[in-house]
Amino acid sequence: MSPETLLSQQSPVQTSPAPAAPAVAVFQPEVFDQHVMTTYGRFPIALEKGRGCRVWDIQGREYLDFVAGIATCTLGHAHPVMVDAVSQQIQKLHHVSNLYYIPEQGALAQWLTEHSSADRVFFCNSGAEANEGALKLARKYAHQQLGIQEPVVITAQASFHGRTLATVTATGQPKYQKDFNPLMPGFHYVPYNDLAAMEEAISTLDADQRRVAAILLEPLQGEGGVRPGNPIYFKRLRQLCDEKGILLIFDEVQVGMGRTGNLWGHETLGAEPDIFTLAKGLGGGVPIGAMLCKRHCDVLGPGDHASTFGGNPFVCGVALRVCQTLEQAHLLENVRARGQQLRTGLRAIAQKYSALLTGARGWGLINGLVLREDTELTSIEIVKAAMAEGLLLVPAGPKVVRFVPPLIVAPSEVDQALEVVDRALAQLS
Repeated sequence: MSPETLLSQQSPVQTSPAPAAPAVAVFQPEVFDQHVMTTYGRFPIALEKGRGCRVWDIQGREYLDFVAGIATCTLGHAHPVMVDAVSQQIQKLHHVSNLYYIPEQGALAQWLTEHSSADRVFFCNSGAEANEGALKLARKYAHQQLGIQEPVVITAQASFHGRTLATVTATGQPKYQKDFNPLMPGFHYVPYNDLAAMEEAISTLDADQRRVAAILLEPLQGEGGVRPGNPIYFKRLRQLCDEKGILLIFDEVQVGMGRTGNLWGHETLGAEPDIFTLAKGLGGGVPIGAMLCKRHCDVLGPGDHASTFGGNPFVCGVALRVCQTLEQAHLLENVRARGQQLRTGLRAIAQKYSALLTGARGWGLINGLVLREDTELTSIEIVKAAMAEGLLLVPAGPKVVRFVPPLIVAPSEVDQALEVVDRALAQLS
């Protein structure tokens, strides 16, 4: 008897009627608020569908989306590649344990290492988890390779690295840490882009017998106000880390995957990390995170770290298609061109409303419109005014409005966004 015949006899296929059409849920804000924790300050719209760089709410109103899930929807909404990738993979295999080899995971890891300076990849579900993995890796490396019993990780003020207890401690913003004491030990904060402060911190910690194991920085601070890193600073940091045996870790959760006009944010700085982390744009909206490292610091072994859902066939299959499309569709060229178009327009707007704004800054398609510190106007007010005009934006602190559209954004859509911002500021001023 053949295996196929035996299997058919033991496990007969059960046919069932075609599934009924799904019921359409009627959205009721008061019911939502009754059952969902209020951990977000939500805007009063409920989004229902999207296509490209546009989304529609449940009333059918159209919005131009320059939030993209906060720099996450690399290919926009309902992109044919993503629709096809999701459909194909969910019909094939969506989840198995990491106790087994997962071909899709291996293929994605290969693409990432072949397109970066990294040698190995660990997959997880989010940016915070990727940064957690990087911190654990740095601590084990410090114990095993450097003989440091209580390693210290230096991070920057105004940084953002996640919401878990370790990553919120790594985040150099007290407002995110309030009421969560006691925080994790082993972190020290310095001003961003300040070489003298970094050198002094390392010397002071060494003198106190608190040796520095790693430096964790964003190539461009996103939540901290869209502040680009200084290439001179980062190149010197690379030299400093090499001299002292310190691991250099880059948090590329927001700026990786082409967002800056280069595939990786650190390429803009000309400094290679020992470890860097990804999430957001890697899956184009499918939840996946990754920690990438060079071979010399790959010290995690079986049982040291894990993730139930991390790197499963579904997310890796979709993420690989996103990566391939980013490359094959030459989207980096579009990011650079549209980013320049957007910054030029934003700077013209800043000059027009100089009583309210000081300018614009950023790389590629992560840009910030910067408000004057002496004005009472806040970023959230501009976001709300733009939303009323059909444009979705997101704050990056109280004085910066962030523009992070999908990487497929068209010239006409950039022009439309600039026109809306102009109208919104005219009303506010």
